[in-house]
Amino acid sequence: MSHILLTCAGVISAGKSTLTQILADELGTKPFFEPVDDNPVLPLFYRGNQLVEEGKAQTNPYTFLLQVYFLNRRFAMIKKAMQEDNNILDRSIYEDSIFMKMNTDQGHATQEEWEIYQSLLKNMLEELPYAAHKKSPDLMIFVDVNLETMLARVKKRGRPFEQVENDPSLLSYYKTLIEYYAQWQKTYNASALLTIDGNKYDFAGNADDRNSVLDQIESAMVDVGTLSPGKFEELKEKRYNK
Repeated sequence: MSHILLTCAGVISAGKSTLTQILADELGTKPFFEPVDDNPVLPLFYRGNQLVEEGKAQTNPYTFLLQVYFLNRRFAMIKKAMQEDNNILDRSIYEDSIFMKMNTDQGHATQEEWEIYQSLLKNMLEELPYAAHKKSPDLMIFVDVNLETMLARVKKRGRPFEQVENDPSLLSYYKTLIEYYAQWQKTYNASALLTIDGNKYDFAGNADDRNSVLDQIESAMVDVGTLSPGKFEELKEKRYNK
């Protein structure tokens, strides 16, 4: 198996982290997970939303700060992953702009902030070949889910701040996020892209579905040259004979 870097993408609760761990166990690689519990900017961002709702601000003054915070962390994470051998990321810098673009279009950030953000992201991506061994991921795995699947998994995950019943405005947010991811899927070109039907395959809870998804991913890895056909067959045989 050649040195590999896989990245997963998808909306909230699509199953990125679960699939990342499954792949890491399958391939003997190191998973990189995005931290979710130690973000000092999120409370400020939520306060900024309140200011907008109360009419005390035209845009959320913390949107740009939050997105730069995420961008910086994702740049550091992918740079570290690229410097090592055989790693998988559950979210990457390549889908980061989805959120900043959506916030700008919805009026939570200014056009000037969006342009500065784009310039910063472009500079970071241009630095990756110099800061790491790779220019881009070998394969981007997009877990595509519809709103019904997304809501069911959000409910199952149980984070209070993600629940629609706690914040009805989240329903519109989730619908819009799915639309922006659909557009991102059409324009992504940093590497090969494999789309997994997250509505059809329950790779977390169903062994047959998990094997089907792993077959798709490993076949794509053969296509991009990071997995030999012989190794692919070896992995399949091991899985199906458990």
